[in-house]
Amino acid sequence: MRLALYTGLILAGGCACLTPALAADPTGDWRVADGVANIRVAQCNGSMWGAVAWEKKPGGRDENNPDASKKNRPTLGMATLIDMKKKPGAEQWEGQVYNAQDGQIYSATITPVGTDQLEIKGCVMGFLCGGETWTRVGPPIPLSTANAKGAPKSPAATPKAAGTTVAAAPAPAAPKAPAAAKPGQKGAADPVGDICLLPEIAGFAH
Repeated sequence: MRLALYTGLILAGGCACLTPALAADPTGDWRVADGVANIRVAQCNGSMWGAVAWEKKPGGRDENNPDASKKNRPTLGMATLIDMKKKPGAEQWEGQVYNAQDGQIYSATITPVGTDQLEIKGCVMGFLCGGETWTRVGPPIPLSTANAKGAPKSPAATPKAAGTTVAAAPAPAAPKAPAAAKPGQKGAADPVGDICLLPEIAGFAH
């Protein structure tokens, strides 16, 4: 597969910075510029991560990885945006990007542009940069349940005082139709699901 993040080398110039009014959620599914894959971006333990959620040509392998043990790993579900932290005072996240085209990891930023575009830039030595713009194809993703550590449990039922009457239990309701899949929910049509639970990401984050 091709995740072409480097369409050319350019000197980093000025920054097209967003104002708070244009702030947007970078989570969701994004189609890469050449249309060969979707990247699912989600917040996992305080950082933004991205993983391949769909491939135009199924069955891709990470054949350009310099690590021989990873050359045969599936690209579907593979992390591409790595541990990206929000930049103070800006709607931008900084971290690393894995470029499957050459098997290398680069310093990178992601910046939402409006609500339907995500600009990604990767740089070598901090000044030779290339990038592209991804287009939204899936809605923002709610905070992963993998982040809900120590969430308060539902309160226990309050004991009834002696002598009080307990109302009869209502008749069972008719079975409900299966709920529609939520963004990032694993299912037959979505083999990746919650990327925060992928071993590569969960192992790094914990």
